[in-house]
Formats: sequence, C-alpha cells, structure tokens
Amino acid sequence: MRTVNPEQHARKRARILAAAAEEFAANGVDGTSTARICRRAGIGSGTLFHYFPTKKAIFHALFADDLARTAEIRDRALAVDDPAEGFALLFDRLAADLADPLTPGLAAAALLQANRDATFAALLGDDEARTLAALTTLLHRLAAQGRHPAFPPARAARWLVTVIDAAYLAATDDGYDPQAHAAELREVTAWLTGGPIRTG
Repeated sequence: MRTVNPEQHARKRARILAAAAEEFAANGVDGTSTARICRRAGIGSGTLFHYFPTKKAIFHALFADDLARTAEIRDRALAVDDPAEGFALLFDRLAADLADPLTPGLAAAALLQANRDATFAALLGDDEARTLAALTTLLHRLAAQGRHPAFPPARAARWLVTVIDAAYLAATDDGYDPQAHAAELREVTAWLTGGPIRTG
C-alpha cells in the first residue's frame, strides 16, 4: 500500500490553491475551469480531483484556509494580556490582504458566490460573527482601561467590520491605491476605537 507523505501532500494542495486563486481572481468562478487550474498548477486532472472533487470545493477551500488562519489570530488576540496589543494583532490580520494584487478579483468573486451559494455564505457569516465577538470583547477591555470607542463596543465593532468589508470592496475600483487605502482605514479605525492602532 502506498503511503502519503503529509508534507508533500500539503505542498501540492497549496500549489493547487495558489493556482486557483490566480484563476479565480482573473476570471471569477464561472470563468475559471478546472483545466485552467490544472495547467497553472502543472498537474493533471486526476491529481486535482484527488484533492478537490469540484471547482466549488476548491473555491470554498481557498477561503476556508484563510479563515482558519484568521481564527488562529483571533484566539491569540484574545489571549494577549494587553488589549491594545491584541486589538492591533487582529486588526492587522483583518486588513492584511488589502495590498494583495489578487484581492480585487477575489473580493468580487466572493461577493458573487456568497449571493448564490448558501454554504459559502454561511462560512463567511460564521467568521464575521466570531470576528465581531472578538472585536467587541477587545473594545470592552480597552474601555475598561480608559480608552473609549466612539460608540458602545458592540456598535463600534459592527462599524469596524463594515468599514473593513467596504475597504475590500473598494479594491475593485479604478485607481485603487492599497497603501493610501490602508492608511485611511487605520485613521478611521483609530477614530472608531478611541486611539491609535499599534503597528506590528
């Protein structure tokens, strides 16, 4: 019986997802074929379907992996003794992909997919709910130390998630400047949360 090398398996899976991200960003879900993903990844279709049974499963996995990394950062942010440090850690994670050149295409593809794919929408919705809860907790902790957000913590957290989502959607606009956009997002966040955001 052939044994599976976990590291090799993980590397090949990551290569497939990296190739798929480029295809989805450029062509959307509908405009991307599994054949194009295979060509970009340098694999055969049999290999692809060994890892992912459908194109939709590839798209789900691409975002699920990213959300799993966000979940790890959320846990770390809540475990940090200093809430300002924890907040900065989580904020940096939430804003990290604004400069990624694939972001505009993937944001547009995700928005379209969420409107017609209940499973994908639930995946994003669960992540947002957990992020809201973590931000609210961190803002309560900051308020207890005398740093009060512009609104009650739950409302400030909701506005913050809304503004970050809007920042990603703006990445699809003509003339989008990721550095300027990230700086403006940091300023808005500082106002919402009652103080400057630490840099990592």
